[in-house]
Amino acid sequence: MARREGTTTITDVPEETPAPAPSRHVTLLFAIACGTAVANVYFAQPLLVTLGRDFAMGPATVGAVVTLTQIGYGLGLFFLVPLGDLVDRRRLVVTQSLLLAAALAAVGTAATAPVLLGTMAAVGFLAVVTQTLVAFAASLTGPDRRGRVVGQVTSGVVIGILLARTVSGALADLAGWRSVYLTSAAVTLALTLALYRLLPRHGGPRASMGYGRLLRSTIALFAREPVFRVRALLAMLVFAAFSTLWSCVALPLSAAPLSLSHTAIGAFGLVGAAGALAAAPAGRLHDRGLGQWTTGTALVLLAASWLPLAFTRQSLWALAIGAVVLDLAVQAVHVTNQSLIYALRPDAGSRLIGGYMIFYSIGSATGALASTAVHAVAGWNGVCVLGGAISLLALVLWAVTRRGARRT
Repeated sequence: MARREGTTTITDVPEETPAPAPSRHVTLLFAIACGTAVANVYFAQPLLVTLGRDFAMGPATVGAVVTLTQIGYGLGLFFLVPLGDLVDRRRLVVTQSLLLAAALAAVGTAATAPVLLGTMAAVGFLAVVTQTLVAFAASLTGPDRRGRVVGQVTSGVVIGILLARTVSGALADLAGWRSVYLTSAAVTLALTLALYRLLPRHGGPRASMGYGRLLRSTIALFAREPVFRVRALLAMLVFAAFSTLWSCVALPLSAAPLSLSHTAIGAFGLVGAAGALAAAPAGRLHDRGLGQWTTGTALVLLAASWLPLAFTRQSLWALAIGAVVLDLAVQAVHVTNQSLIYALRPDAGSRLIGGYMIFYSIGSATGALASTAVHAVAGWNGVCVLGGAISLLALVLWAVTRRGARRT
């Protein structure tokens, strides 16, 4: 079947009829593998002070650890994830996972700051195996249950992001920061073996084009599909708000009068994980045709979450409540977004998911940089104003585009 997207003509293999859904244990493996891979992007956040001390890096330089990892992730989304539409997804997943394990081992044994920064960027670049797995799971599922499966797998992603801080802080307190990355390398190798044994060989249709045309078609899809554009921009904003909280919350928690340890700071990831689990029904709501309602409700909750978060320094309960609400809202929007955009062109699922997640990465990196900069100038209250403003902007974007779609 031939399609013209922008100036690029694309010939796609017709989509194979998917199975009703992967089995429960395969879906669970997808979720665990996704969560483990994406956690590597966030392990460094509670370790920045320690990394700065060990590698003699100032506050401005050590912040590049997070930024370079996110930049690597963004590059991987554009250059690696679309390959899922071109080659066997099982082989792609296994290859990326093996390379990711090697990059993690390199981080854990880094001796100089340049090596640390370079290997962190490599970890981000290869951790996009997460999105290859999300597209893989979607391709194995019929449209009537796709939202549910994508929701379950994406729950693993968000829980991995949040528990990354808990695991990282605990391991760093017990055995030093290097143990975080060496342990992750070993776990990644074990999961690679399980993926090799359990995943089917053919995860969806393959595009009949060269690699260059494949990348150009990703850009063409963004230009052609308005739903893709709106949902990508929403992802950028909601994950900027998400990163505004989680990239900066360690600063008020580690400072006086709270002065919490790595483990205690990381434990708040468990609180956020509860919110992510609570949002799991978002996929089922999408399957029932309630995707827009879910998005609007979640964005209202996202904006409201910054009210209790503003009282973090006075009450850790306020932080817990705000974190649960924020993570529930972000997860609900994220699941709905991915379900909607995959349905646009299942034959281009990897390109759609990869392109969408580029905006996620841009939002995460921007939120991390902006929140630390604002905290240096205006403290935690300034960070909460920033997060609330980003959340309200996302709500306005959804409302305006929703009204425009209704008029059309």
